Amino acid sequence: MGLTHWRRMWRLDGGGPALGERDELAAEEPLEIRVRGRSVSVTMRTPGHDDELAAGFLVTEAVIRGTADVIRIEQCAADEQGNVVNVTLAPEVPLDLARLTRHVFASSSCGLCGKASIDSVHTQFDPITTNLSIGFSTLRELPARLRRAQPAFEQTGGVHAAAVFGPDGGLVVVREDVGRHNAVDKVIGFGLLQGLLPFERHVLVVSGRASFEIMQKALAARIPIVAAVSAPSSLAAEFAERSSQTLIGFLRDHRMNVYANPQRITLP
Repeated sequence: MGLTHWRRMWRLDGGGPALGERDELAAEEPLEIRVRGRSVSVTMRTPGHDDELAAGFLVTEAVIRGTADVIRIEQCAADEQGNVVNVTLAPEVPLDLARLTRHVFASSSCGLCGKASIDSVHTQFDPITTNLSIGFSTLRELPARLRRAQPAFEQTGGVHAAAVFGPDGGLVVVREDVGRHNAVDKVIGFGLLQGLLPFERHVLVVSGRASFEIMQKALAARIPIVAAVSAPSSLAAEFAERSSQTLIGFLRDHRMNVYANPQRITLP
């Protein structure tokens, strides 16, 4: 399995006969995540880095907190397509499948609602307390650095990306996926599996918009600054304010809008 699939297509321009060509499309396949052999989630994703996706998902659902909580993550041998992973947790790690199933169902279908959802997340994750600051001139360069690290987007134009940068603008990790939330889970999962969490002195940059769920995932990884090249939602901005996260939107063309906690950005 790869990030892209080839498919025949017909190019039409209204000025002549249809031209049959091959085009590269972003791969999209289901991934079932199992914990201790029990199914907890099925998500549509771009194949690759499935161990990171599973780990990041469990971090952001407050199931695991560190590498010691995970014994192994492996593809299910009985699944020839490679679309099932099983996570073996340390014996002492509790697993409330009822709570997890309810939350996953709500967040993947109709969404969680308003202040009740913010309060629910804050029972699991405290607000950010880091004193990290980052320069305006560094922030405005990050979208270009993200774009240069997106090979699947260059090939297909059909995937989202998430990247974690250090305060000096150095790239730590970038992941691409048809689902922007999956891309965020993958970079968080990378951090967990590499022993880099918490990302409390880092910046998360996403290629699309900033939603409530992305802010919640960033809070779980203790990321103090989230920047999106597109718009944030109103609930994302409210969540960022209450979580003491800095939220940046429309980070492009060397400009940005700051929707919460601008004190972390130093001006020239």
